[in-house]
Amino acid sequence: MPTFAYTALKSDGTTTKGELQADDRSEAMRKLGRGGMQPVALSEKGGGVATAPPPKAEPKKEANAAKAAPAAKPPSKPTKDAPKAADEKTPVLATGPVKLKRSLVVLFTEELSDLLGAGLQLEPALKIMESRDELSNLKTVATLIRQQVRDGASFSSALRNASPSFGELYCSLAAAGEVSGALPLILKRQAIYLVKLAELQSKVVTAMIYPAVLFVAVVGVSILFVSVLMPQLVGLLEEMGRPLPAAAKFLLALSAFLKSYWWAVVLVIAGAVFGFRKMVSVPPYEAKWHEQKLKLPLLGGMFARRFYVQFLETLGNLVGNGLPLLKALELTRNATQNLYGRGLLDETIAAVGEGAALSRTLRRVGFFPPILTDMIAVGEQTGDLPTALNRAAERFDKELEKVIEKLSALMQPVILVILACMVGPMAYIMIQVIIESMQGMEGRGV
Repeated sequence: MPTFAYTALKSDGTTTKGELQADDRSEAMRKLGRGGMQPVALSEKGGGVATAPPPKAEPKKEANAAKAAPAAKPPSKPTKDAPKAADEKTPVLATGPVKLKRSLVVLFTEELSDLLGAGLQLEPALKIMESRDELSNLKTVATLIRQQVRDGASFSSALRNASPSFGELYCSLAAAGEVSGALPLILKRQAIYLVKLAELQSKVVTAMIYPAVLFVAVVGVSILFVSVLMPQLVGLLEEMGRPLPAAAKFLLALSAFLKSYWWAVVLVIAGAVFGFRKMVSVPPYEAKWHEQKLKLPLLGGMFARRFYVQFLETLGNLVGNGLPLLKALELTRNATQNLYGRGLLDETIAAVGEGAALSRTLRRVGFFPPILTDMIAVGEQTGDLPTALNRAAERFDKELEKVIEKLSALMQPVILVILACMVGPMAYIMIQVIIESMQGMEGRGV
């Protein structure tokens, strides 16, 4: 029987090493799981016992196999190939990472944390998730992770290899949970964090839907006036021999231009959008654009508070899970999408690495509001920084909701004013043309 050397984590978070005998690798993993240990590394020793099993053992196995499957042929190879036969039954998995939507990442995290919290070991929990009937991508990811964990890989490295959708922050938290023995708790917190982050992004998108719809309506009404209604009224006025107002001539020329060269207008707009996106993708201009987004007159406050909430929730989640402050800041910086915010966090990391307090560093950076730095300073003085960070995140989350509500209420009159400025002059010109037409009809005695 082969001998396997293992390195595993006990339930109390300590690491243990040893050897055990098993028929194959899967049996060794099951023995470790029944012993309450989570395998980290497992390898078969090259100098294992090579003695064959007793002669009567093989006929018993064949008899059992015959009862289970009467049509099966007896094994034609020696018993030392039994592990290979077991491996051949393992289904071939898809190679390469599998992308998951954010909702599936949240579902995977919640289900796995619940299973681990109920006392299951990691591989049996992944096996349960692998046997689900829907969500094929989630099944594939669970299968990929379980196979790598069974082969001795750590859970965090298996996450990185299975799907890029988990991200570096998620994988780092999983690694911290493996070392500390608090993986179920960390996964539960990560699920809550992902849900909050999705809600935050949904709030921002929802706040922009109504203004976008109104803007499209304004553009559509303007095109309708210029291209359809105005030419008809002007044609009626020309038939009556009345002179055209100067504004009507301008709109008529604009209508003729749009009908003839609409494709050029579309190309110019598309080229401008493409050029702008290309320009802001260059690192120096991209960082500058990200800075300007945080300082826009109306939307800047919303983007800035979103940055504060994401920064505080990420850092509070990491520090609360036991990571050192400097490492937590580095992971928070890596999870920040805003390049200007990354630059600010780079300054913060450099100062904290030299021994400066986080609150004083954020004050010196200058972008963070005083209430945020004051709440962090209280957490530093009381020795409970994670709680202070989470409270600050809740405060700015409430402020973000208020800002979004104010913007939603303000956008309606702003869009209506823009609509009036665009449609009003055209409506006035149309009314003027109608009056001219009526006067021409009266002069002709109609």
